[in-house]
Amino acid sequence: MKDDRNNGEPAQHAQATLSRRSLFGIAGLAVAAAVVPLVAQTTKPSSSGSTMGQGVSPAMDKLSAYMSEASERPLPDEVTEKTTQHILDTLAAMISGSELTPGRAALQFAEGYGGKEVATIVASKILCGPIEAALTNGMLAHADETDDSHPPSQSHPGCAVVPAALAVGERFEISGVHFLRAVALGYDVGPRVTMCLGVPALSRDAHLSSHSIAGAFGAAMTEDSATGK
Repeated sequence: MKDDRNNGEPAQHAQATLSRRSLFGIAGLAVAAAVVPLVAQTTKPSSSGSTMGQGVSPAMDKLSAYMSEASERPLPDEVTEKTTQHILDTLAAMISGSELTPGRAALQFAEGYGGKEVATIVASKILCGPIEAALTNGMLAHADETDDSHPPSQSHPGCAVVPAALAVGERFEISGVHFLRAVALGYDVGPRVTMCLGVPALSRDAHLSSHSIAGAFGAAMTEDSATGK
C-alpha cells in the first residue's frame, strides 16, 4: 500500500503533530466510537481539567467488555471462514518471506537471541520466547509485502495480529477456537483505530505511520484475548 509519510508535503498546521501520549488518548476514544454506539453521558473533568477519580466512561466500559468477552463469543460462520483464510494467507507470507534477505535476517536474530524455548518460528526449527517469536514471524510475514492489507485503514493487519496470536497461543496452550477468536478481535479493532484517526491525513499531515499504529493495537487486542485477560 502507498505510504504518504514521505511525499514531501509540509504539515499545514502546527496542531497536526501529535505526541505519543496524545495519540494513544485519541486512539482509545476512536476505537470506542467505532465499536460501540456513542453514549450521551460521559465523565466530566474537574475544575482543574483533570479526569482523575472520575471513573471509566460508559463508552470505554462497553468497549472493555466487548474485548474481554471475545474469547467466549462465538463467531459467525462467515467470520470464521474469513479469519481462517487470513491466517493461512499470513502463514504463506511467512514461508515465502523466510527465503528473502529480511526474512533470513529475522531468522538469524531468533536463532542467536535464544530465550525460553516455548514459541515456534515459522519455516524453521527454531524455538524461542513469545516476544522474539512474534517479532520474527512478523518480519517473515512482511518481508516481501505479500501479506494481507486493508486499504481503508492503510494497514497490514495479518503480519502483526497472527504472529502475536501464534506466540501467545503457544505460551498459554489455547485451543484452536480460542486462537481464531483472538485473531478476529485483532482484525476487528486494529484497523478501526487509524480509520477513526483519519487516513491518509494521519500519515500526510501528522507524519505518523498508519501501518504501525493499526498493527500495534491489533496485536495488543489479540494478545489480551489469547491470554484470557
